[in-house]
Amino acid sequence: MTTGNSNILVIDDNEDILFAAKLLLKAHVGFVHTEKNPQLIPQLLKKDNYDVIFLDMNFTQDMTSGQEGFYWLNEILKIDPSAVVILITAYGDVETAVKAVKEGATDFVLKPWQNEKFLATLAAALKLRESKVEIDNLRSRQKLLNEDLNLRFHDLIGSSPEMKKVFNTISKVAKTDANILILGENGTGKELVARALHKQSERANEAFINVDMGSISQSLFESELFGHVKGSFTDAKEDRAGRFEIASGGTLFLDEIGNLPLELQAKLLTVIQNREVARVGSNKYKPIDIRLICATNQPVHQMVSESKFRQDLLYRINTVEIKIPPLRERKVDIELIAEYYLSIYKKKYNKPEIKFASMTIKKLENYLWPGNVRELQHSIERAIILCEDNILQPSDFLFTSAEMYGGEDGIVLENYNLDEVEKMIIKKVITKNSGNITQAAKELGLTRTSLYRRMEKYNI
Repeated sequence: MTTGNSNILVIDDNEDILFAAKLLLKAHVGFVHTEKNPQLIPQLLKKDNYDVIFLDMNFTQDMTSGQEGFYWLNEILKIDPSAVVILITAYGDVETAVKAVKEGATDFVLKPWQNEKFLATLAAALKLRESKVEIDNLRSRQKLLNEDLNLRFHDLIGSSPEMKKVFNTISKVAKTDANILILGENGTGKELVARALHKQSERANEAFINVDMGSISQSLFESELFGHVKGSFTDAKEDRAGRFEIASGGTLFLDEIGNLPLELQAKLLTVIQNREVARVGSNKYKPIDIRLICATNQPVHQMVSESKFRQDLLYRINTVEIKIPPLRERKVDIELIAEYYLSIYKKKYNKPEIKFASMTIKKLENYLWPGNVRELQHSIERAIILCEDNILQPSDFLFTSAEMYGGEDGIVLENYNLDEVEKMIIKKVITKNSGNITQAAKELGLTRTSLYRRMEKYNI
């Protein structure tokens, strides 16, 4: 994009300003459209694409506060979240203009303007617009290139080098029967990796059996995994196959294996080594043919050195190890994942027009996501349910600086239930502002009405 073919819109109710702007710009850009009535902005944006929009801060209905300018800035960004808007303002309104830049404007020019300064601001804005267009084109191209990848990995989303490494490893080992150990924090997608391995394996048409090792009590461990015969214990009212038998021919996924007590690790190791299983209450052994995939969020190598996990069991289950990076280490993937879940939930909740504001994506990228992809998914669903507009704003995601960066407020999250986190933050901010709801709402990025609604919801 060059200034010679760019399309510029100037909106100001002062005809002298419009004439001066057009006279200055027409020698430097392809087309200049001027408009004195801001009410026509939606109509103009639907008819044409503008590379840069110059917008006056004050119109005849309100000559001093800049509120009309804020309103129309917001309306422009609703229609086109990637619009490049430069504000036109009087010298005395610089503070208001700076606030508007924080609200999404690109820059501002003071009137009466210096022509050189005006043109320099325009040139910088055009470069920004060019970058946005180029990024959109690259995203579209990347989307086409990744279609086959997405088909193979389904809900596993990422274009970062870290995730490409994970995808590459999956492609290499999926066709084998090698035992796989998947490491990663809660919410990173360990089960999705396991399912991708199964779907690309020679066993894809057979069973994929998922066992959460952390949820099985010690007393039921053998019965659940190895099965039992009728009468072998009080509640054994009929013969029952265990998960190993059910998975035979397919894939057995033992999730959170790091939670397994040492005494049960020995029993599991015996079955994996011998490739046969006897039901509880029976001496008959049945051969099993499984592809074993295990996962844990525990530091199993460290646990081995501390004698909390058997080394021989670790050797058996990790012929190949796949480590899934936490979301904070692959921030380049956050927008991709966010857009994916946006597409799902806007269909689910019948909000087809909903989009992210550009500042919202920045906020999501700056958060550390202790709950990883699962937390991001739930945050987006919650924001879509509660939002009052078609643009998801930063204020729809309640993260404090302490949550993002481990700041000085000393906020400690005992769990990551989103309602509990939101309730805690609202109470803390209200207390911090000595009960001043107006100040608390401002700090939270909410309107007073929205804050009162949340206070009523959480009985604060």
